[in-house]
Amino acid sequence: MKRAFILLAAFSIVFGCSQQDEVAKTSTPSNLTGNSVTYSLQAGSYWNVDGSIVFNEKTDGTAVIEIKVNNLGEDDVDQHPVHLHLGDLSVDKAGVAAQLNPVDGKTGLSTTNLKMLADESSITYAQLKELNACIKIHLAASGEGQSVVLAGSNVGTAVTQTTNGRVSLGVCKSE
Repeated sequence: MKRAFILLAAFSIVFGCSQQDEVAKTSTPSNLTGNSVTYSLQAGSYWNVDGSIVFNEKTDGTAVIEIKVNNLGEDDVDQHPVHLHLGDLSVDKAGVAAQLNPVDGKTGLSTTNLKMLADESSITYAQLKELNACIKIHLAASGEGQSVVLAGSNVGTAVTQTTNGRVSLGVCKSE
């Protein structure tokens, strides 16, 4: 009886540890290096939104951009366009350096694997961190909502080039 109890206890320990190892393996994406930088979103209009932008480095040197927008509203079913612009947030009619995946109004989330800019030049995580740029999230892809910026953030070197305090947001170039 004593042997059966010892065998059962040993089996439980081994089985329990192997399950924990599997959970640890699946919770850490193997394609990321662990290098990341986070930027805070500021509201760009009368909507009281906030959130974050995270640049994560992939093992191939490119970047995954994750955006989380809070307070979009329970009934928001829209897709909100997201653009990477050269220059800081205050640059009016700045051209689009890259179109990112839209923010889903229901979840407030957007994830983009960024490997190439709009001019078809490649970009790495390291280059993205050194880019003088900003990210703007728009109300709509067309119509009057196209020029409404819900939220934005300076990214890369544009963060260190701005003065303290809130930065005005320039309207994007319509193309």
